[in-house]
Amino acid sequence: MQAELLAALAALSWAVGSLFSAAASSQMGAFAFTRWRLFFALTLLWALALFTGQWRSLDSSNVALLALSGFIGIFIGDTALFACMNRLGPRRSGVLFATHAIFSTLLAWLFLGETLWGWTLVGGSLLVSGVMVAIVWGRRESETHAWENTHGTLMTGVLLGLLAAVCQSVATLMIKPLMASGVDAVAASAVRTSASFLAHLGLLWAGAQVARVQNPLTAKTLFNTWASAAVAMALGMTLILQALHTGQANLVGIFSSLTPILLLPLLWGVYRRRPAWGAWGGAVLAVLGAALILQR
Repeated sequence: MQAELLAALAALSWAVGSLFSAAASSQMGAFAFTRWRLFFALTLLWALALFTGQWRSLDSSNVALLALSGFIGIFIGDTALFACMNRLGPRRSGVLFATHAIFSTLLAWLFLGETLWGWTLVGGSLLVSGVMVAIVWGRRESETHAWENTHGTLMTGVLLGLLAAVCQSVATLMIKPLMASGVDAVAASAVRTSASFLAHLGLLWAGAQVARVQNPLTAKTLFNTWASAAVAMALGMTLILQALHTGQANLVGIFSSLTPILLLPLLWGVYRRRPAWGAWGGAVLAVLGAALILQR
């Protein structure tokens, strides 16, 4: 499958996963939720890697790089993202995280020599602009559900969202050459999640108060965490790594930023409220941009 389509499917996985993540993360706290999510994800990924035998594509040199990438992208990046979501909600944290497409394009140009020209550049600009328009103007004034509330300081939430976006971009670009060499995406995801889980476990064992579960665990919270791990992390992250086998890192980053666009109809289904006209306009821009890129 074309790399850009794989990245778009990853974006869809993240959008679906966020529906499970929001409630569980707010109940458990960002650190505890990420730790439990990593545990569920790594068990799924290692089971699949061992069953298929793809763990043999790993060696000591690429394991170290994958572990570092996981530490930056998941331990720091995902934790920052869910801390941002707990403060600003999925919609506004989505627009901040979507800036990783811009960071990925810039970093891929600086460090990998990847450039966008012609209709591809126009399409990428339209897609990213559409994502931003859909989120910024995608909310009706009458919407007052919990996901639109601000908890804590607004600036702290903004900085956490931008930190998550930068970490996502850096972690992706770090392993682009490695994935292009043929390392299996499932095995690579298993290593990244394992390294991040060990970092979170170390933080818990060190006695950090922030790493503890903030509220008593319930069956519903654990199920939502498992679902988020299976859909958003085990599936979504593996799709991104698979896309990096053949795709440009900048285009993979751009298409994976579609998550907020794909989240809008999902939120419509959950709350039975039609998105505002800004959301539809942004979606049209994003679809047009994606079409221009794919027809190149």
